[in-house]
Amino acid sequence: MAKVLFINPLVREEDVPRHVPYGIALLASISIDKGHLVQVYDANAWRLGDDVLRQVLQADAWDVVALGGITTAYGSIKHIVAVSRQVCPNATIILGGGVLTSIPREIMTFLPEVDVGVVGEAFLTFPELLELVDAGSAEWAKVRGTISRGVDGKLIMSPARELLMDLDSLPYPAWDLFPLEEVYFPNSQVLFSEEGMLASRRLDINASYGCSLICRYCYHLGIAGDMRYVTDKNNQTDVEFDVPGKYSRTIRYHSPEYIVRMAKHMYDKYKINFVGFLDENLMTMDKFSGRTWMKEICRLWHEYGLAPRPDDTPGSPEGAWRGIHWSGTSHATLVTKDVLKIMRDAGCSHLVYGYESFSPHVMKTIGKGATPETNIRSFFWTLEAGVRPIPNQIIGFPNEDFQSIRENMEAWKRLGIVVKPFYATPYPGSEWFSVYRKQIEAQYDNNLEQYLLDLGDATRITAVISRNFNAVELLGLRELMINFDYKRIDEYEALWRQHHNIADSHPSTMVADRPRSSAA
Repeated sequence: MAKVLFINPLVREEDVPRHVPYGIALLASISIDKGHLVQVYDANAWRLGDDVLRQVLQADAWDVVALGGITTAYGSIKHIVAVSRQVCPNATIILGGGVLTSIPREIMTFLPEVDVGVVGEAFLTFPELLELVDAGSAEWAKVRGTISRGVDGKLIMSPARELLMDLDSLPYPAWDLFPLEEVYFPNSQVLFSEEGMLASRRLDINASYGCSLICRYCYHLGIAGDMRYVTDKNNQTDVEFDVPGKYSRTIRYHSPEYIVRMAKHMYDKYKINFVGFLDENLMTMDKFSGRTWMKEICRLWHEYGLAPRPDDTPGSPEGAWRGIHWSGTSHATLVTKDVLKIMRDAGCSHLVYGYESFSPHVMKTIGKGATPETNIRSFFWTLEAGVRPIPNQIIGFPNEDFQSIRENMEAWKRLGIVVKPFYATPYPGSEWFSVYRKQIEAQYDNNLEQYLLDLGDATRITAVISRNFNAVELLGLRELMINFDYKRIDEYEALWRQHHNIADSHPSTMVADRPRSSAA
């Protein structure tokens, strides 16, 4: 059987490692169940540099070096595959995840060390690739859902891989292969609620795949039925995702019984006291189940003895509890008062809401289906239920203007909060990446790879897709927003209008029908 080394690349280096890589942990478990010999080097957890990476690669005669991740890990992945090919010249290097799936032909071109890429979901594809390795074959194109190199060096896209519909057939992630005690449990705290701040042993669960919404800045990368294979006039196959007017969704989720049994296993074996649900949108699943899914999860949370209660054991720290508190994601138009109360009674401490904006004319372009009023309503509903609402916002949308900036500030006053917005970032695989790709590349001297290397988690600015503001303006305006500095915003708007020759009475501040070609 194959000797497989999974490597988790570095991601979010500005923060401590907080999350066991769920996809790698699942694939490791699947591979072990198939009889393969599996090890994991979690480079993101250990962050020990090249010397240790080389030692790991030299530690055995690996048949496969496998890695994957999101696009923001591209720089680390690029480095790891180069070192892996140098140290392990005979190993098969397999790359998957969003970084590959979003733009498979480009990534395989940028990374010549990679032998085969997994396009889309890997649950069925990866085991079949290991079967070929066992057989001594490199006919990767025979496996659906892959991209590989032919004998002439040209890239070959095999037919699309179907999605796994029975998610309950998956094994539990192989948490034992990761440094839980050394790294992940010490970084369990989630600074969004009292319970989150007191969490000392947290693990995550991915209860579902997909989301019903069509948010134009978001990406699903083949796990939500959003990926299409297309063939151009040169008979070259590639993938496309959400494009204007063409949307499709496949909603999949674990059964409540599977989810709660997994949580019980984690509680018994690892003594966890907090779970973070990684789902894109828990309320999508609740709606698609006929409003039974979340209620049943909460009912079983009580039945399995997982609902939190004070820990009265002598010597227990103040505020300690038995059972599992948890958090997840929500959506302004899909959440209901009764579900929120049920979730709180079962231990839900906080919910993250992607509000994005409180400006009506901006919200209409996002594709989320929410309004300022539904955002505000869900915020107070969640507070009333005893759950902390965590609002996310974004600045720099294509039609962002001075009016939308002020409308966001007014909403913050109404809610009694201040939100430091993320920057609108057109990640590969999103609709806005496809729509604005030429303008994005122009900001990086028409070098797409330079954009990938610059991408972060949207806390810092990269490519700008705003029609009205450049990078410097967005940086400054965000700072003025969070300080409620209306005076300087007013002063800058007057200068801005003068510079763009737009009268004060002009109904719109839109100055172009496409984004700027320069980030500054």
